[in-house]
Amino acid sequence: MLSIKTAEVKKFFTEAKHELADPYRRNAYFKKLKKFLVSLLSFLVILGVAYVIIAPVIGMFVNSISSDKDAYDPIMFIFPNYPTLEKYQLVIKRMDYWKTIGRNMGLVAICTLIQLLVCSMVGYGFARFNFPFKKILFGFVVVMIVIPNHAIMLPLYITFKEIDPFGLFTLLFKGGVSIMGTPLPMIVMSLLGCGLRSGLYIYIFNQFFRGLPKEIEEAALVDGAGLWYTYFRIMLVNAMPSVITVTVFSVVWQFNDTFFANLFNISDNIVISKRISSLAGVIANQDRILEPPLQKLYVSAGTILIIVPMVVIYLILQKRFIEGVERSGIVG
Repeated sequence: MLSIKTAEVKKFFTEAKHELADPYRRNAYFKKLKKFLVSLLSFLVILGVAYVIIAPVIGMFVNSISSDKDAYDPIMFIFPNYPTLEKYQLVIKRMDYWKTIGRNMGLVAICTLIQLLVCSMVGYGFARFNFPFKKILFGFVVVMIVIPNHAIMLPLYITFKEIDPFGLFTLLFKGGVSIMGTPLPMIVMSLLGCGLRSGLYIYIFNQFFRGLPKEIEEAALVDGAGLWYTYFRIMLVNAMPSVITVTVFSVVWQFNDTFFANLFNISDNIVISKRISSLAGVIANQDRILEPPLQKLYVSAGTILIIVPMVVIYLILQKRFIEGVERSGIVG
């Protein structure tokens, strides 16, 4: 058996030696080797990045199904010895999960629909129409993408603390009206085209509409279609990849946002992501679970519950989302 294997190895090296002796075969051999090494390096890089991203999620999931014994078990590795779902049961109760996530998704849906309508219209206007100060105004859109939210938090807070457009509320009600503590600031910002990441959405729509041929609108105009009909029934339908992209971005960022939720003091009965910060305290006070290792298990379960809806949405829209990102990146 050993002699047979030795003969096969000698045959392999002999054939390789003959191939490398031929310049044409040598070039083809090195090309294949280079392609293999590049593929291997790409695979290792992707694997490393995937591990960095997925490893914390896997760790939280393992913690969420671990029992109290597993929390103090030094030999537990990767999978708990006594898996249980009791952490989820208590977290769902303490977070009032179903009602809270229902309210949160309702707010997210409203803001997303408004942003889709407003940002697509603004992006279409920049792509198709010429008007005074167009380049300057589009520069402001780019600034909206670049400028951090923390730089405008004070003006936003002052604006919505006592909102008084053109002094009308002072004239009618003898003072401004505060809408803090409600979701209205998020809705108003979305309506005015300056909501969460609206600048990026305008840019995506602008790039996509610029890549669509103008002959589509000219043909619709010849057929007697008006501006609004052309936009809603033709252009927006053709821009469906960018609509899917913006929808996924908006849903995820609106759902995970805590900056504006804290700035406007929106109730944690509406924004479920705010409940995570107080979950450990709630469990400690109401259930008398005071040990930090055990509290970590419940917080991990709550985090997984918040992640799941976004993962489901992404899995449903994955194909169209990737297509929209690719087309938004190369069009224009």
